[in-house]
Amino acid sequence: MMQPVLRIDGTEACALKGRVVLDRAKVLWTGGMLSIGLILGPFLFSWDAFLVFLLLTYTTMLIGHSVGMHRMMIHRSFACPKWLERSLIYAGLLVGVAGPCGIIKIHDLRDWAQRQKGCHDFFSHRRGFWRDLTWQLFYRFEFELPPKVTIEPGLADDPWIRFMERTWRLHQLLLALPLYYAGGLSWVVWGICIRVAVSTVGHWTITYFCHNPGPGRWRVEGAAVQASNLPLLGVLSHGECWHNNHHAFPESARIGLEKGQTDPAWRVIQGLQRLGLARKVGIPRPNDQRDDLIDVSEVV
Repeated sequence: MMQPVLRIDGTEACALKGRVVLDRAKVLWTGGMLSIGLILGPFLFSWDAFLVFLLLTYTTMLIGHSVGMHRMMIHRSFACPKWLERSLIYAGLLVGVAGPCGIIKIHDLRDWAQRQKGCHDFFSHRRGFWRDLTWQLFYRFEFELPPKVTIEPGLADDPWIRFMERTWRLHQLLLALPLYYAGGLSWVVWGICIRVAVSTVGHWTITYFCHNPGPGRWRVEGAAVQASNLPLLGVLSHGECWHNNHHAFPESARIGLEKGQTDPAWRVIQGLQRLGLARKVGIPRPNDQRDDLIDVSEVV
């Protein structure tokens, strides 16, 4: 049996009842990045700025989001020295989706809702793609009967984490300074605005398709949402596209479990492990602890 979403107390909470409301902070932040990118990006295009965009986007998403925030910080599927933990979280902060505590709440509330017998379309991603993308980019969900979210003391009481949570948007300015001095305004627009916009849209696009019907070996009993694997997207998604595997084994640092399931983030974790920088690396729980899973490949 997989562990529950440990930061969530869903006693008397309901994943179905609530409303989707406009989030002004999201509109200003994400909308601003999108607008600047769409207006200025074509006029300030250069191949060197585009290369900066590609390198920063892939690196921050791979090292920061997939390895640092998702697999290490949220799921605790491996541990590492404090200096490295903070460095990985900082790289994830630079993706521009949310701060450390914010991304935990976004993720864990969604995980909890999807594991219930029923959940609102905001979490199940059942609506059309454009409606769902608009919701995730510019809206938030207000529960009628909300669950309680408690972030563990190691994170919630860490002064550095608290500071990063308060100031996460401002750190784009710190990155913008060397970009401006190295390449001018084009590097700033492509390396900050377009990168943040593409990273945010890309994150929710992969999330949408991973939570709609598609291929996958595992079914989680009692869960309202069953995840899918997205073939051919392993490199582009850093291995996050093998989401059917991840729903079945959230404790595993490796998400691409089958032959041919490319998982770049797992390769990074393996490298850290060889260097003695990653320990307590999680693997899929053994067969005798999978009573909540149905292996559909064995169903005739």
